[in-house]
Amino acid sequence: MTVLSFLWIAATFDASPTVVPQGGVIRLRSESAAMARMDGRKIRLFAQKEGGSLGLMPVPAGEKPGPHQIELLDQNENPVQALTVTVKDAHFRTQNIIIAKELSELKPSPGESETVAEFRNGVSDVRYWAEPMHAPVAGCLTSPFGVKRLHNGKATGDYHGGIDQRVPAGGPIRAIAGGTVKIVRQYNVHGGTVAIDHGQGFESIYLHMSKFAVAEARRFSKGT
Repeated sequence: MTVLSFLWIAATFDASPTVVPQGGVIRLRSESAAMARMDGRKIRLFAQKEGGSLGLMPVPAGEKPGPHQIELLDQNENPVQALTVTVKDAHFRTQNIIIAKELSELKPSPGESETVAEFRNGVSDVRYWAEPMHAPVAGCLTSPFGVKRLHNGKATGDYHGGIDQRVPAGGPIRAIAGGTVKIVRQYNVHGGTVAIDHGQGFESIYLHMSKFAVAEARRFSKGT
């Protein structure tokens, strides 16, 4: 058996709803704005085929519950509209992970941390994703998004930024949306890793896989 970890959008909302849970994503639509800003985080809005622009504003799992302001900005970063949303406490539970000493002492492969960080921080212009999205495997969920992590009973101060599913080793893992493969590597900490850019601020990364059936730079549709 192998455990699959991947990151994806937990929830999305149009700008009209006023409540979003911690760890959710706000879908922002505008006819004229080029960017949006919330609590110091800034995202781009992208022109859509159906007209207008769209951007995905992430709400961290550790975001303070309560009202927050979102500013829609023009190309020069001048505010053109202000929105207020309320972040709701998601009441993430705590999960203790038992880690063997040899695993806890693993060091990243050369360039591992830098390559993954560069991927997560990248934003591309072309949109390949479309809704609805589905889990890449039908395996059982062993760890949900947002849980507060303890390692061998000790608090880490961190939360789980993806979800874990248990699936048979060697079984197929499907992309949750169309995109371009950016990383296919075997790493010390992340294990067998595939990272996919779905475009316009949406990415997914699949970890701890037993083998690969895709190459970097390949472009494909959802379910491949």
